[in-house]
Amino acid sequence: MAMAFVAAMAVFQFSPRPQAADATNLLVADTVKVSPFGPTIPNPGPTPASAPEGMAWIPGGEFSMGCVAPSEGVCSAATLGAMNDAQPIHRVYVDGFWMDRMDVSNDQFEKFVKATGYVTVAEIAPTKEQFPTAPPENLVAGSTVFTPTAQAVSLDDHYQWWRYVHGANWRHPTGPDSNIQGRGNYPVVQVAYADATAYAKWAGKRLPTEAEWEFAARGGAAGKLYPWGNELKPGGKWMANIYEGQFPVQDTGEDGFAGLAPVAQFPPNAYGLYDMAGNVWQWCSDWYRPDTYARLKLAGGAAVVRNPQGPSASYNPSDDQPQRVQRGGSFLCTDQYCTRYMTGTRGKGDIDTGSNHLGFRCVKDVQLAAAPK
Repeated sequence: MAMAFVAAMAVFQFSPRPQAADATNLLVADTVKVSPFGPTIPNPGPTPASAPEGMAWIPGGEFSMGCVAPSEGVCSAATLGAMNDAQPIHRVYVDGFWMDRMDVSNDQFEKFVKATGYVTVAEIAPTKEQFPTAPPENLVAGSTVFTPTAQAVSLDDHYQWWRYVHGANWRHPTGPDSNIQGRGNYPVVQVAYADATAYAKWAGKRLPTEAEWEFAARGGAAGKLYPWGNELKPGGKWMANIYEGQFPVQDTGEDGFAGLAPVAQFPPNAYGLYDMAGNVWQWCSDWYRPDTYARLKLAGGAAVVRNPQGPSASYNPSDDQPQRVQRGGSFLCTDQYCTRYMTGTRGKGDIDTGSNHLGFRCVKDVQLAAAPK
């Protein structure tokens, strides 16, 4: 979105939702009545030896992918109706792999930048050739930043709380007056897709496919709404950093954090992975299409899809910018507007866009992990 913001702000990954205090309870009840989810069947066998530092073994196997709850599309798609892009639920198989236990942190990304001299997308000023109609004052390096509103507003216009901020980048997440000093253990943000893939390549890793990400997030369970189960707050305990309070006016921080949190502040899932819901969105390698699951189901029928890599190109009827899948939701997700911290739901973003609630984590194939350095 950041680059598209230069000429005209691109649509973001949030979408309005009907407000209902018992919406989650209804979803749980519907899931229990007639669950469309089959069992998760992990691959047998022991964990490979020599685990890469900071990574957890994800055994892979067969599972049901998707969500019973509609995952609405971007805000400007209101005239097109809800795009249920996380349906139909379908059977998928993925091979085993290693996955970062935590999101990539500022300290880790800084090591990469110091070693390579890499410059992120947000640090490069857009050019007149890229945006011939943009006024010169807009051709300044920067990125998108969430800005709370002073009072309650209608949730049908995201321009009210997103701004393109000159000088915003991974070192200055909310603008030139901000910095990451003392925040080395926070997830790096303001990373576009190319930035994430560049880091992954340097680290000898890659970004996860959407199927790998969801298998890992589910932690071996089948059809749960969250990485920890079906209750948002089991025993009254917050399990993820999401938005409390009136969106987009004030995050009250009832979960312990108003805004971004350091990595690994909540319990991990059954595979030892932290922050697979909330805090920051995470890039996946798949191109985004709202009809990906429907096309897979149509092509394969009842067959199990093996190691899906996503469609060959991006398509979104409400946005002509190329987009990749994002997963997990962020500290801005709320049942007032976006509940895509739910495990099977999907997000997406323009590949040349970062924001102050978007990060990533990496995976590694077992063959690569076992190879000598």
